[in-house]
Amino acid sequence: MARRTAIIDIGSNSARMIIVERTSRFGFYLLEEVKSRVRISEGAYENRGFLQPYATNRAFNALKEFLSIAKAFKVKKILCVATSALRDAPNRYEFTNRVKKELKLNIKVIDGKKEAFFGGIAASNLLPIKDGVTVDIGGGSCELALIKNRNIIDTISLDLGTVRLKELFFDKKRDIKDAISFIKKELDKIPRNFQEELAVGIGGTIRALSKSIMQKNSYPLDKLHGFEYSFEDEKDYIEKLIFSPTKKLKKFNIKKDRFDTIREGALIFIEVLKHIDAKRVITSGVGVREGVFLYDLLRNSNYKFPSNFNPSVKSLLDRFCINDKISRCFYKNSSKIYSVLYQEFDKEKKFEKHLLIASKLSNIGTKIDFYEHHKHSSYIILNDLEYSLTHKDIVLIATLVRFHKRKLPKNSFIKDFKKLLPDEKIINWLSFILSLSEVINKDYSCSKFNIEYRDKKLIIKSNSTLYLAKEEIKLLEKPAPFAIIFEKV
Repeated sequence: MARRTAIIDIGSNSARMIIVERTSRFGFYLLEEVKSRVRISEGAYENRGFLQPYATNRAFNALKEFLSIAKAFKVKKILCVATSALRDAPNRYEFTNRVKKELKLNIKVIDGKKEAFFGGIAASNLLPIKDGVTVDIGGGSCELALIKNRNIIDTISLDLGTVRLKELFFDKKRDIKDAISFIKKELDKIPRNFQEELAVGIGGTIRALSKSIMQKNSYPLDKLHGFEYSFEDEKDYIEKLIFSPTKKLKKFNIKKDRFDTIREGALIFIEVLKHIDAKRVITSGVGVREGVFLYDLLRNSNYKFPSNFNPSVKSLLDRFCINDKISRCFYKNSSKIYSVLYQEFDKEKKFEKHLLIASKLSNIGTKIDFYEHHKHSSYIILNDLEYSLTHKDIVLIATLVRFHKRKLPKNSFIKDFKKLLPDEKIINWLSFILSLSEVINKDYSCSKFNIEYRDKKLIIKSNSTLYLAKEEIKLLEKPAPFAIIFEKV
């Protein structure tokens, strides 16, 4: 696969492009994202599905500039797919042939099941889930994928979309009960096995709803991907939005460019959630575009990353790690120290993975500035550690890295994330272990050592002098009263 790949998704409502850069075999990150509300389906649902010239001209002009952006980024590979509006249009080939002839761009019109499959690939690989149903609401259709143990079991596409509903019901001022009946009739096509506690929300409508809920609840982390909420807790709020007049949508913190389709999308979403008996919603910042990329990237891996592999962690290491050997050394040290101390604070080993990821990423900020590298590392993690981790995971890892020096985490820092962090005792022990694992390797020699913990004594045995480590350890804040003893072997 090319180092830089552009993926274009032509939907009924918007055309979007992402540019992804690979950093290694499975490591990658987002380099650019651009969208245009081309509304290629505008007028189509009232004209037997035929695309209208004014809409296709908008899409053509957007694609032309997308290609200019891709060229500026020296993209070597472009993957372009089109969904509901084009696959439903009897005159789609007029548009795709024009684009191929004038822009030299091949558009692959995908069917609904393939669209759902791409959304499922993105969700199962880039969200911290094992089981769930993806719900991807677009302008012309709604796709669902059933995920079990990270495998896509089944997919379905429904003729439910925001623009479709808007033109058929809302623009004509028809009773909302008619729209609900239309939705329910389409939902009856969903197989009975699509019953899951967790719904994975994909698409602009669902992201806008999640953003609104986050602001309403003063959520402490400004990150949409991975944001979770209880459907029962937010159902009344979503229903209020649906029945709110356009001029009052601003109070729901909905952006103006969403005013014309947000109520239609919310109505579809809430009916889908009821139908599949969902209890929780997790927001996906990824969808068809990322699915197309992963379909290409993982084609020889059964469309899944290797177990225990995190593409975000790998990408950060690829881009920011200055010394791979030292990073691996911190990882081994942290694992060894944790193995003798976890009984003190983490008997079920719930937080081992957080410590080990933090140990790998603890010094990535050095590439920006040495003196404040712990702060830079923490900031990068908080904002760029995206995939396959919950918000609680990310905040804890960022907190540990922020304080991997001499002091234990300060309340002044962690109070902002209190809702997302574990008990203070757990944070302090993990922070101490991370600091100690770095201090033991103060001379960067990765010296071997053995460690024991008994009778309130942490005994470190090594055949190295560990002279600098002994100096530093005196300055470490400890999470509980115990002695640290060195023994030469």
